[in-house]
Parts: sequence; structure tokens; C-alpha cells
Amino acid sequence: MDNNNNNQNNQSNDNNQATPTPTPEPQPRKRRGGITLTKVAVTAAVAGLLGGGVAYGGISYINNSGINDTAVPSSSNSSGNTKTSNVTVNVSSQSTKAFNQVKGAMVSVVNLQKQNSSSNSLGQLFGESSSSSSSKSKSELEEASEGSGVVYKKNGNTAYIVTNNHVVSGSSALRVVTSTGKQLQAKLVGKDSVTDLAVLKVNGADLKTVASFGNSDKIKVGETALAIGSPLGSQYATSLTEGIISAKKRTIETTNSAGTQTGNATVIQTDAAINPGNSGGALINVGGQVVGITSSKIASDAEGTSVEGMGFAIPSNEVVNIINQLVKKGKVVRPALGITYVDLANVSSSQQKSVLKLPTSVDAGVVVMSASSGSPAKKAGLAKYDVITELGGHKISDQSTLRDILYTYKLNDTVSMTYYHNGKKQTTKVKLTESSSQLKSTTSTTANSES
Repeated sequence: MDNNNNNQNNQSNDNNQATPTPTPEPQPRKRRGGITLTKVAVTAAVAGLLGGGVAYGGISYINNSGINDTAVPSSSNSSGNTKTSNVTVNVSSQSTKAFNQVKGAMVSVVNLQKQNSSSNSLGQLFGESSSSSSSKSKSELEEASEGSGVVYKKNGNTAYIVTNNHVVSGSSALRVVTSTGKQLQAKLVGKDSVTDLAVLKVNGADLKTVASFGNSDKIKVGETALAIGSPLGSQYATSLTEGIISAKKRTIETTNSAGTQTGNATVIQTDAAINPGNSGGALINVGGQVVGITSSKIASDAEGTSVEGMGFAIPSNEVVNIINQLVKKGKVVRPALGITYVDLANVSSSQQKSVLKLPTSVDAGVVVMSASSGSPAKKAGLAKYDVITELGGHKISDQSTLRDILYTYKLNDTVSMTYYHNGKKQTTKVKLTESSSQLKSTTSTTANSES
């Protein structure tokens, strides 16, 4: 799956949006100059058979060593009249029906990026100067990576496609390859790195199939789940894998391109095979409805232990909410507090006592490093070195918790906040707006480093 994420500043803000990528994120299906870099190894399934044959032969010899050999018949086999049976089996499973219902809506998404190359490298071989006018460098588009996408809407000849934000991240141009192999130029409508979703549009005159979304709240653990996408790229487009729903609402950590945790995401877990290139593809039920957009998998744990069958998809109910906003506004607008902050856990115990003046009972929260003028936090009375411990009645343990809770609210909502000012517990009301100076986090490890 494509993981060309936008590089994010270490001081990201609460409207800056984090890409959901469990650790470790599957590697993208990368391409360079149109040449596939993937090696496929095929192993013959003979090891078990060979071992069993040897064991059987040994047992046969011991038990039947006193039995005379029987001669092989010498009858002729010249007729060679073996034929295939005229009996056919009509296989029509629910999985097959579901796949046929939506396969025409599946596409491959190619991320094209600019690469610097010489316009006259042959001339340089014959002694031309690289600074000469005939050999000036120019930017060329090359295929950087591939993912998947789902056609979910048509308006006239315009077709809309949902995919992952990390599939299109860093692109200079985008190309869509339909299930029939036709290549179409695609335009980015909008993207949201918090939910890792993006919407593209293409000339869909030849696209006849549009996928429909099911209610992800209605899925059940253990029910059949089908993943459709382009593992390893468009060469294997509309590949189908089958599994089950392993968990309806699994909370996983999200990280930015630097590997820093930026929040949490609630996703569907499935054991249907998800491979590099499946990102942005569909997770469907046996009714042919899209219940999730596949986004990531866990290939190994922190100790390097290999993991199988742990893939994740963004629930369809969240997908619909986000893509509607992207089509309407080109972005997702979220509330902000207008502060910079650092986790309390990153502040030394001596500074918690001397600078923040916190009671020893307070061991979790976020420390305000600044509150911009006119921001919701400033209007609510927050200042530098205040420690936020609750928002909306929910305890704040760290910066990702604050962001997760904040993003559950809408613009102009009023929410209660508990914080400590000079060591004294305070409660206030904050009206959430889209702040011009948005919520930011800092990588500083001590409060003094921001003073």
C-alpha cells in the first residue's frame, strides 16, 4: 500500500491532519520508470508429499517384506481414450455474486511524481557540457506508486472515486486505470490526512458500475468480508480475497511520516489478505456493499515478529461523512483551540513542581505553551504553562487524546474544560471555532525549552 505521506512539520496543528498508519505501515507498491520492482516467488507444494512418500515407503517395506512382487500387466495402452467428464458444476456463491456486482467500480490509482532527468544525456556522453542549452534538465513524470480506488458516484459523465490520502500524497499528477484496463487522467477533489481519505474525479463516460455503501455499524464479527483491490499494482487489478470481520471497532495508533504518534483511529479489522497496492480498495459484505475502505495492515510487531491476517479498513459510515465534505468543500473543517502544547509526561518532575506548580496528584495532561490572540483558548482564559486535564468531561492523557476528543465536536460547539493554573484547578467553557492560529503540538521535552 502506498505510504507516500506528506511530510509534516514537527509542530503540527489540530487542523493539520494525521495519516492513519499502524506500525509498521505496509510498504507501497513502488514503481520507477515504469519498471516493476516486485519479485514474485512461487514455491512448489511438494515438501509434504515427498516426506509422506518416504515414510509410507519405509512402513510398506517393513510390513510386507515377505510378499512376492506381482508382475505388471502387459496389455496394450494404444487406444489412449481418456476423456474429460461431461458433468459440469454450476458454482454460484454469494461471494461470486458480490464480486461481480462491484468489480466494475474498482480502479487502480497511479501516483505520478516529477523526476529530474537530462533532456540530452546522449549528448553528454559525447562531451557536451551539462550547462549547455541543449542539455538543460527538465522535470518528467514517473510512476512513483500504485494503490486502489472505488467509483462511488456519477454526476453526468463525471465519476467520483474514493481512495486513501496516502495513495495520492506527494503526487504531481494522478492516473486511474479502470477494471477494463482503460487509463484516465484524474483530478484531486480533496483529501484528509486525519482519516486518510481522498476523493478523485475522472471522465467516467465509460464507467458503468457504481459501488454502494453499506452501514458499517451493522456488520458483525465473524461475518464474511471480501477485499478487492490491486495488490502489487494494476497488473493484479480487481484481485479478490476472502476472510471475516475480526473486529468491528479496533483502535489503532496513527503516526505521521516521522513516526510520531499523532492520534488514534477506530477501524474495522479483517483477516482478508491485504497487500501493498490494496490501499484505497473496497472491503465489501456478501451483499456487494462497501463497508470499509482498506488502508493498512500490521506486518510485524515492535519486536519484529511476523504477523499475518491483521488488516484494517476505514468504516463506511465515516467514509461517507468525510467524502461528502471533501466534495462540497475540498477539505474537512475541524474545530481548533488555538494553542501550542507539549505532553505533561515530557516535562521533568522538578519542573512540574517549580514551573507548573502542579500538585503531585496530577500525572497526566497537556501543557499549554502559547495561546494565540483571539483563539478559543485565549478567550476562555488559558495562558502559558496551564495544564489541561479534561475536555468535555473526558480525561486528557496526552496530545493524541486531546486531538481525538476535540475532533468529536463540531464548529461552534461549547465544551467544558478542566485545567490547572499556577497549581490551582480551574473549570471553564470553550466555544470551538476554526482558529486562524490552529492547535499545534511541539516536540520539546521540557517546559523551559519553550519559555
